[in-house]
Amino acid sequence: MSKAVVIKSSELPQAFLEVHPHNLYLYCKAYASGLRANSAQAKTRSMVTGGGKKPWAQKGGGRARAGSITSPVFVGGGVAFGPNNNRNYDQKVNKKQKKLALFHAIAEKVANEKVYVVDSLVVESGKTKDAALYVKNLGQRDVLVVKEMIDDKTFLAFRNLQNSYLIESNELNAYLAAAYSSIVIEKTVWEKLTKES
Repeated sequence: MSKAVVIKSSELPQAFLEVHPHNLYLYCKAYASGLRANSAQAKTRSMVTGGGKKPWAQKGGGRARAGSITSPVFVGGGVAFGPNNNRNYDQKVNKKQKKLALFHAIAEKVANEKVYVVDSLVVESGKTKDAALYVKNLGQRDVLVVKEMIDDKTFLAFRNLQNSYLIESNELNAYLAAAYSSIVIEKTVWEKLTKES
């Protein structure tokens, strides 16, 4: 594994530094919404068991008229406007906005000197202890590792580490860039990313 070089704000293209932080907020909100399980469900009055017989006579009892004990006004009745799993939580984020959000997330990390560029990141041994030592030497809480293409040995080395997450360049997004305290990125990926601006 080659030596990691810290990126400074002065090395970033101007496009990264001119992004409004609201773009990152909107992207992260949409990303989190997309992760929702959408499993909340309540029974409506038509789904509750019972209710075939009118509970009491329409008139003469002095009570309000009632047609079924499955009505939401009764204990054990259906829920009037309860949740159902037909709801769609997806929020639209434009392609340009996704790009701007990523730029801002990267710029924030660079401002705090938390972005490291390496020529190549390959753990030849495939051992987790070697990957753990590499992460430990960076002295960061946790690390997002971005490779052009993940090889089998490096995948095996990083997969069980709790304080790091290995992804390919096409998986990099603003949410992951913001969520991890530092980023280690291969030089080819970094050049491609900065060229896009």
